[in-house]
Amino acid sequence: MSNPILNESRFNEQERILEGMPMTINGTIQITAFLGLLLVCSAAFVWSRMTSGYTDLAMMLTGGGTIVGFILALIIAFAKNKYLIPVYAVCEGCALGGISAVFESQFPGIVMQAVAGTFAALFAMLGLYKMKLIQATDKFRSVIFITTASIAGIYLIDILGRWLFHMHVPLINSASPAGILISLVIVAVAALNLILDFDFIEKGEQMMLPKDYEWYGAFGLMLTLVWMYLEILKLLSKINRK
Repeated sequence: MSNPILNESRFNEQERILEGMPMTINGTIQITAFLGLLLVCSAAFVWSRMTSGYTDLAMMLTGGGTIVGFILALIIAFAKNKYLIPVYAVCEGCALGGISAVFESQFPGIVMQAVAGTFAALFAMLGLYKMKLIQATDKFRSVIFITTASIAGIYLIDILGRWLFHMHVPLINSASPAGILISLVIVAVAALNLILDFDFIEKGEQMMLPKDYEWYGAFGLMLTLVWMYLEILKLLSKINRK
């Protein structure tokens, strides 16, 4: 989801670099790669436990990773604590490892398709951003923020409905043409959030933000990629169920 850290309007003159090394795009890419490695390693471990028959352990790690990862994401976004970001990456990896293993057992090959789709969307958005075909204007930022918040609200209603009343929001879970269309829209919104991530990282370097902001840029990028991967996985599962 859209990261509250990634909004240059929150920065004031005191947050800009006065001494030491400033934030750079290359530094952010290196941290993103490091976080990605942590995520992949923890995901592979949970996946291996699931496929080796240690289902209880794998499900415990998946559930724990999901809950702890969500809590850490909120803390990092609003309290700006960079030391929790690697822990978040490991937790997200545990969650994704278990979730991916379940989907793969139902639809063989779906995980590689979702990974390929995620990277395809990443590079497509990066190309569009670099060519300035899509720019992070104030209007664009507002529309994406409102749309993303609306999607988050619908998911929250769905989760609470399942938990409290054993009911769910039909269309976001349906494999009907309307359900698939909604998933396509959500994937598109997730992909457009990447434009905001790219803009923050580029503006952060231009504004000479402190080097710690490389971690927040990497965190925001990972947050969006994880969300997009899950939505693509869900979309592909709907298509396979038809």
